[in-house]
Amino acid sequence: MVQVTVSEAQQRLPELLSAAEAGETVTIRTESGRSSTLSLQSPSAVVSPDWPGYPHAGSAKGLISISDHFDEPLEELKEYTE
Repeated sequence: MVQVTVSEAQQRLPELLSAAEAGETVTIRTESGRSSTLSLQSPSAVVSPDWPGYPHAGSAKGLISISDHFDEPLEELKEYTE
């Protein structure tokens, strides 16, 4: 496990990325005592717009239909519109 400060991480970023890629845990500490863990994700773990389930413009075409008389007045409300 590698532990570094933020300033060290800025100077050694390529080295730390290589260590994380090799499976080593890299922890970056701030001056206030908080810490973050550096990890690499495989490309398949990241959602891509090319993913088949990703919605695209027009992808729901033909799935929704509206009847021809949709905008005609309702019989139940006829007395209020006269």
